[in-house]
Amino acid sequence: FAALALTCTLPATAQIQKGNLMVGANLADMSLGLQKDNNNFSLSINPKMGYFIQDNIALGAEVKLGFETAKGYTDINYLVGAFGRYYFSDQETILLKHSRFFLEANAGISGENHKATGLPYSSTNGLGIGFGPGIAYFITENIGLEAMLKYNLLVGFGSATTVNRLSFGVGFQIYLPTKRARTLYNNVSDEIKEK
Repeated sequence: FAALALTCTLPATAQIQKGNLMVGANLADMSLGLQKDNNNFSLSINPKMGYFIQDNIALGAEVKLGFETAKGYTDINYLVGAFGRYYFSDQETILLKHSRFFLEANAGISGENHKATGLPYSSTNGLGIGFGPGIAYFITENIGLEAMLKYNLLVGFGSATTVNRLSFGVGFQIYLPTKRARTLYNNVSDEIKEK
């Protein structure tokens, strides 16, 4: 309990400093229908990795893959691109002691592909952009739980030229201080060389 108390009293500022890495994933639209005549399943996963170029500002790469299936219907969507994130550090914007609001924007190659029984195949592939607010709550010094509301726009070619979607995602991020990781790597390397 004492160790947990110590990790929970750390301020949520060291994680979002220049030079740190952010690795994690957002999960959204995870559901399983249990109706007798219309079972459906959907899952979307969005892993990402970012680097803090300045305090409170991270840039990185992300991949998103979504899948939904029901009786006579299948939908696959994807995104491969880059994202940027800005964390607010003003005391007025902090609701909880270990939390930070952030804004995130992304752009990349994206697509949505639908196949339904009795209907023609439809798809839209092209440029995907998205933006929205989120909140990160740091349960430990290096792990943050997140919730994010995001507007996504897909502009491309295919059956439709645009697709608009509003999504709510929850997930986690692990914040790795690169100085600490480099020190740990050097210590392990030195021990191996000595043996």
